[in-house]
Amino acid sequence: MLPSGLKETQLNNNQKVHPQPMEQCINQNPEAMEALISNLFGNISSLKSAYIQLQSAHTPYDPDKIQEADKAVISELKNLSELKHVYRENNPKPVCVSPKDSRLAAEIQEQQSLLKTYEVMVKKFQSEIQNKDSEITQMLQKIEEANQKRLKLEKNLKLRGMSSTNESSGDLQFPDLTVELFESTYEAASKAVHDFSKPLINMMKAAGWDLDSAAESIEPGVAYAKRPHKKYAFESYICQRMFSGFQQDTFSLDSDDDTETFFTQFLALKDMDPLDALATNPHSNFGKFCKSKYLILIHPKMEASFFGNLDQREYVTGGGHPRTAFYQAFLKLAKSIWLLHRLACSFDPAAKIFQVKKGSEFSDSYMESVLKNIVVDEKGESPSVGLMVMPGFWIGGSVIQSRVYVSGVKVVE
Repeated sequence: MLPSGLKETQLNNNQKVHPQPMEQCINQNPEAMEALISNLFGNISSLKSAYIQLQSAHTPYDPDKIQEADKAVISELKNLSELKHVYRENNPKPVCVSPKDSRLAAEIQEQQSLLKTYEVMVKKFQSEIQNKDSEITQMLQKIEEANQKRLKLEKNLKLRGMSSTNESSGDLQFPDLTVELFESTYEAASKAVHDFSKPLINMMKAAGWDLDSAAESIEPGVAYAKRPHKKYAFESYICQRMFSGFQQDTFSLDSDDDTETFFTQFLALKDMDPLDALATNPHSNFGKFCKSKYLILIHPKMEASFFGNLDQREYVTGGGHPRTAFYQAFLKLAKSIWLLHRLACSFDPAAKIFQVKKGSEFSDSYMESVLKNIVVDEKGESPSVGLMVMPGFWIGGSVIQSRVYVSGVKVVE
């Protein structure tokens, strides 16, 4: 849109008037030239103001203000460009130039140089804005990752009944890392082994297994005081496989590096249902542990005789965790052993596992008989270990006795 007074003058026959020399133009229409110069100076002042706003938007850094100021600078540059085009269209190169026109041309040249400087600075600011935007995007990603970890931890705490809205004190209640905590966790693991042996034996019976032969194949040559005592052979079988690799921090797993401490992992799973934990993260280290131990503990022939197929085994091999009653019973066992391992590794130095070999002389310092009221042979010989049911542990200066079945003794009713 042309400034007032700068429209092209036309004759009645619609023919354009030929450009006149600068001096004649100014003399003929001085008001139009004054208006053009006023617009020019006003535009330059606006440009300076927009530039100052662009600078101030960087301290402190404000992306919205920077973008708004950048638009203002560009708008003023466009206005200035339009003024230049208007001037050139209505005032071609003059034939004669007055001193005033020379000064005006010099000022215009100066302003054009200044505009080039502004353009360079605007490009620089735009580059800085892009860099800042990139940094902001990276920071937002880190914040989002931190929020995800926080939400995951809060969810675990709530599932464990350890929400921060604890009514009693308002604080999270964590157990202390003590030998007593380890002993209670050991007792829970021992009970879990005993509990899982029951459905395992029942499945064997239902499948027509010869339990006497099965017990003999686990640990041959054991002199059982009573036939029902052969159940300890199956508990021993469970422990042999579930505790394999216990002395290693990774529990013989090709596991990912875990940023959480062993004790934090213990707390996170302690009060959770194992199936819920696996549903949240089926491919966690605990999930890998459950998969590997199930495949070791339940032989393919054993599973085929139990269920008539290997569907459950294939599902577990693929990383799944079925909701069958038998597998859920196994998960309770797996959780108890996993917790014991996480807790053992939490101590400094870590608790050390030890096993007792068959035929070793029974010592009540390091061993505990699973049979009560035993009667030693009249010959006075020390009883010997028939099989180890549960391993023992050294933890600091304390000993958690291994549990063994003593062979060749009598039991008082």
